[in-house]
Amino acid sequence: MHLDPLQIIILSLSWIVYGAIHSLLAALGFKALVARHAPTLMPSYRILFNLLGIVLLVPPLWLTTSWSGSLLWAWTGIYAWLANALALAALAGFAISSRYYDMGSFTGLAQWRSREHAVEDLGGFRLSPLHRYVRHPWYALGLVILWTRDMDEARLLSTVFISLYLWIGSLFEERKLRRFHGEAYARYQARVPGLIPLPGRSLSAGEARELETMSHPKTRTP
Repeated sequence: MHLDPLQIIILSLSWIVYGAIHSLLAALGFKALVARHAPTLMPSYRILFNLLGIVLLVPPLWLTTSWSGSLLWAWTGIYAWLANALALAALAGFAISSRYYDMGSFTGLAQWRSREHAVEDLGGFRLSPLHRYVRHPWYALGLVILWTRDMDEARLLSTVFISLYLWIGSLFEERKLRRFHGEAYARYQARVPGLIPLPGRSLSAGEARELETMSHPKTRTP
């Protein structure tokens, strides 16, 4: 059974609401507002942000699985093997690249333990091996997993919205990174693509280390 127009509208709105709330909570302006009016929340802000992000995902994901709609495509034969291999490689990429991230800062535990009240999160300009090929490797790996799955109407609609949100989110994130890391990040942007690897657009290990060295952020990176 196909999705009806009302289901399409409701599912679309659920993702739009999620994106709007999640983006608002991630904005430095909103965090500064919280810091002024509820400073005691700041050490736990990142943890609460992550937990709320998970909770907010429940409605659109529930709708996606409940209103599957007609099957659009299903990988079979060699294509199923290839799709699953790509998804497994993406999962491995997450696991390997996580060693190069400040996971304490990412989860919010570092801020909570140190009773950090700064609006900006902890972190620095560090380029993992995957960062030498795309500026947002976790977003890129997530897109690989999303688009290698069998697809029904609801999942396709959700996948499109998630993909758009990751792309738009990466643009806003880069405004912060450019502000914090200045010329080093500007050079990085000029050399490395955002989400999709491109021939001739990558850094050597030495070039990556050079950019890390020249980065002198004005404050700590979110």
